[in-house]
Amino acid sequence: MSENLSGLKRTHYLTDVNESIIGETVTVMGFINKRRDLGKLIFIALRDRTGILQVTIDGDKASGELFKKAETVRGEYVVAVRGLVRARNEKDVNQNMKTGKVELEVLELRILSEAAVPPFQVADTGVAIDMRLKYRYLDLRRPELQRN
Repeated sequence: MSENLSGLKRTHYLTDVNESIIGETVTVMGFINKRRDLGKLIFIALRDRTGILQVTIDGDKASGELFKKAETVRGEYVVAVRGLVRARNEKDVNQNMKTGKVELEVLELRILSEAAVPPFQVADTGVAIDMRLKYRYLDLRRPELQRN
């Protein structure tokens, strides 16, 4: 179900999306780090080499087709997202993230590459060393190793 990238061009890396561009439409690309489905609201933590950005799909605002597509994605899928940068509520600000003051409201979602279910989550820190070495290509996606 991989889709074509034609017509979309990355405008920002994920950590370049900040409060200075609130209200603008941007295009970002990356791996899905984590997806949380709250029924009518889906949160996706999108990851690239610079960091993580929260992406939201609101079932009340998004088209049915977009929402169904967002329900099918899972960890390590590669996606392109075009969306509107908006400020998070004061209580939802995440001080531990560079992009913690903003989120991206999805207008368009394209699945560039699907992924099999990984043997462990890249964000998981409690993975045994033998498992990490066996799947080294996944382990190298972890932020700690990228900083090295």
